[in-house]
Amino acid sequence: MKRALFIAGFVALAFAIAAGQPMAEQVDTTAIQKIKDEGFQRSRVMEYASYLTDVYGPRLTWSPEYRRGADWVSAELKKLGLENGRYDYWKPVGKGWTLKRFSANMLAPVSTPLIAYPKAWSPATRGAVKGPVVVLKVQALADLDQYKGKLKNAFVFLSDPREIKAHFEPLGDRLSDSALLAMANASAAAGRMGRMMRDSSALKRFLESATLTAKKLEFCQKEGASVLVDAGRGDGGTIFVAGASVPRKVESINDLMSPAVSPYSPEAPEILPQVTMAGEHYNRIVRMLEKGEKVQLEMQVDVAWTKPDSGFNIIAEIPGTDLKDEVVMIGGHFDTWHGGTGATDNSSGSAVCLEAVRILQTLGLKPRRTIRIGLWGGEEQGLYGSREYVAEHLAERQSTDMMAMMTGRNAGPLTTKPGFEKFSVYFNNDNGTGRVRGVYMQGNDAVRPIFQTILKAANDPTAQTLTIENTSGTDHLAFDGVGLPGFQFIQDPVEYDTRTHHSNMDLYDRLQPEDMKQGAVMMALFAYQAAMRDAMYPRKPAPAPPAGRP
Repeated sequence: MKRALFIAGFVALAFAIAAGQPMAEQVDTTAIQKIKDEGFQRSRVMEYASYLTDVYGPRLTWSPEYRRGADWVSAELKKLGLENGRYDYWKPVGKGWTLKRFSANMLAPVSTPLIAYPKAWSPATRGAVKGPVVVLKVQALADLDQYKGKLKNAFVFLSDPREIKAHFEPLGDRLSDSALLAMANASAAAGRMGRMMRDSSALKRFLESATLTAKKLEFCQKEGASVLVDAGRGDGGTIFVAGASVPRKVESINDLMSPAVSPYSPEAPEILPQVTMAGEHYNRIVRMLEKGEKVQLEMQVDVAWTKPDSGFNIIAEIPGTDLKDEVVMIGGHFDTWHGGTGATDNSSGSAVCLEAVRILQTLGLKPRRTIRIGLWGGEEQGLYGSREYVAEHLAERQSTDMMAMMTGRNAGPLTTKPGFEKFSVYFNNDNGTGRVRGVYMQGNDAVRPIFQTILKAANDPTAQTLTIENTSGTDHLAFDGVGLPGFQFIQDPVEYDTRTHHSNMDLYDRLQPEDMKQGAVMMALFAYQAAMRDAMYPRKPAPAPPAGRP
């Protein structure tokens, strides 16, 4: 009977090859069940997440906190038996910044503490500084003239008051069936950022606003203002806070993303202390001023700087067997913002990747290809870590247009490196704590049958969606940008945009344990299947060269 079945299978295979039909994707169902059992019954993902947030968060790029967390992760990867652990260094160099102390109070006409937070790489104040508040109402450059001589030692409020509404809808959400269906039926697109960049009117307004903001910063500096304050997005005590701004000439989107004119640059010009304030407190002060009250504030910002140095990624691997020279990679970014502890952006993704390799190592599975983990630095500043890793080891585009890569447009001729031909696929986790619901295929429809087979074998009815759409803004783009298969999982938003992303509430308690377990299991399944299949992952056809080039 076994001989008859073998002959029948061989004949069917021969006919399929002769007819030009693709071979069916094979999966190891026994290994899949073991991965699911280990990942759901004996998970350590929340333990990893607690270390990464409570103990080793936040981790601003170039900061001592980043290195301290990296040293812990490297030790954990070594304990798990991963090999070739190392730090992969990259440029640009940047100044490390650590917030040491901050306080903000209204002193007059009444005394009250204020909810606020300094922006990353903001300079310190000279001790506790006091002064009046001036609201800068500027719609055009000519409007600045009325404030000449009025900003000395003032707290300058830069933004308009925000309308704060009650939340009649929940802040947390999951992707609905209709939303998933729309994604599954979508045509190839460049994602949110790509759509904005293709909208010339939206891009023009964006650049005009950036130019006006730069002029306002410059003006306030010349006039001797004390601290610059804006109204933070969010409410109810949640503040979304990122990096300080540097006055710069803005003619294209590249000007906003250039490290040469960023607050962490060794060549950055002197700037004023910059603070983001809770919308409710900001609005109250503006209303008091409008009623003729003379408002006095006091703030103190103490920070520590470290000398400019290279950033680095954390790399380690599970060696393959017969196909060990070929590489499957998983990862997410390790750097975080400083307002919270970086729980959902992106300690969640880092913990998921740690747990995925733990599962594979604990089970003693022997992948054919090498499975490499990469935890990236500098993602928040422009995908520095993953882009530089790809450029050094895999391939690079001859272009200075960062947005070409970020939006999926052709970024010029490709120069490949030794690792390019042996690289199979990269899987990324960086959309918060939410449950995996499927995969963005990044316009690569050739991977559809592979993903369908894996998702079917995973047998999770909540995770079956594949969309041809691109998604932007995170490290899979570094791989996709040079023509390598790089993918980000579709994840439930939960509270990502409404509560946690870049906010002071991005803390461990906002993580969803069952979602995190499922995310780690899915990462382990996708990595193991990619490492075991006979062929590497199919790549998208190379884009046509820009007009005028051969």
